[in-house]
Amino acid sequence: MSTSFPILQVALDYVNLKRAIKTARESAAGGVDWIEVGTPLIKSEGLDSVRELRRLFPDKKIVADMKVMDTGRFEVEAACKAGADVVVVLGVTDDSTIREAVSAGRNYGCMIMADLMNVADPINRALALEELGVDFICVHVSIDQQMSGVDPLDVLLRLSGKIKTPLAVAGGLNSESAAKAVINGACIVIVGGAITKASDAAKATKDIKKAMSLKKPVKSTLYKRFIEPREVYKRVSTANISDAMHRAGVMEGIRLFSGAGFMGPAVTVKTYPGDWAKPIEAIDEAGEGDVIVVDAGGTGKAVWGELASESCVRKKIAAVVVDGAVRDIKEIRGLGFNVFAREIKPAAGEPKGMGEINIPISCGQMTVRPGDWVVGDADGVVVVPKEDALEVANRAMDVFERENRVRSEIKKGSTLSQVLEIKRWEKAK
Repeated sequence: MSTSFPILQVALDYVNLKRAIKTARESAAGGVDWIEVGTPLIKSEGLDSVRELRRLFPDKKIVADMKVMDTGRFEVEAACKAGADVVVVLGVTDDSTIREAVSAGRNYGCMIMADLMNVADPINRALALEELGVDFICVHVSIDQQMSGVDPLDVLLRLSGKIKTPLAVAGGLNSESAAKAVINGACIVIVGGAITKASDAAKATKDIKKAMSLKKPVKSTLYKRFIEPREVYKRVSTANISDAMHRAGVMEGIRLFSGAGFMGPAVTVKTYPGDWAKPIEAIDEAGEGDVIVVDAGGTGKAVWGELASESCVRKKIAAVVVDGAVRDIKEIRGLGFNVFAREIKPAAGEPKGMGEINIPISCGQMTVRPGDWVVGDADGVVVVPKEDALEVANRAMDVFERENRVRSEIKKGSTLSQVLEIKRWEKAK
């Protein structure tokens, strides 16, 4: 078993044991040191998942991420007897639970890792946990927190040098940040998605091990948390975004008529069927990269055409989305401008000037406010509330990355239903 630091631990946060085993085999081939049976896997498959990974990988330390919050002795005993070398307890739990967990670990021959996730004062709590005798202390930013851009390495650096107990770190790490984790004082680097979502988990593991050994980042374009939504929205699909929003956010009846796709913050327009005054006035209000979103009542004569599109191209406006009619599609396609609308009609209306710009509107049965993010491609258009733009972007990237892994398993001879074990997860009747 690996005893020298730094240690690379893979977190198998699956709900299917078969998929977890495949990734464990690949990561072991890549040189991973410890194998973590993730909390979702334990909840889904029970402690039999610990037993099976113990059997398959007798030369690796097996970590049971039980996230113990109560009955410390009982849960640690069960995990140790199933074959765990390390059992994870939550640092926010009561000291009595920590003491019971540590005592059980001593009795049954396994080590205790205390997880600082959601601890309000990590430094003082870590000092207290050290006094209570835990073997490792883990600085952990949860997956849901990661989506908002929280970075565990800052807390790790604050703890380093103040705590004698070996420190672990987890939370969206990849081959770039793993090197910094070691520099910041991590003895154990815990990596989940950068390995479990990789199409080649062995290579991903090798890259991370290399980065940790050399304390030098290995460049990665995936498995990171972004702080600028635009970086993500230009890479993911509307399907990825809708999945990230639990299948929500989709405009109904709005289709692509010109261009290939777009993303950007909304400049909203409320007009009336056939009245094209406010839509073209919005061009003067919009800036580079913006999307003009028009509620034209869903019907009537065209409120958008070639000359309006030409104006947008000159100003580098990203797209127009019209819940109503547009025209001049052949000419607009020649401009390469993104136009999404409900329908096409050759007749234009009249510029009467009714309506308003930059107020909440309804487009494709979706509420759109000024500044909300709007993304469109061949599948349609989705709307992301501006206050959720960063979190949804990171969750969409997570969907994109997970699909890459599923795709790789299909290419190796499986099918989608087999990879997901879909019948097993059908709702019980």
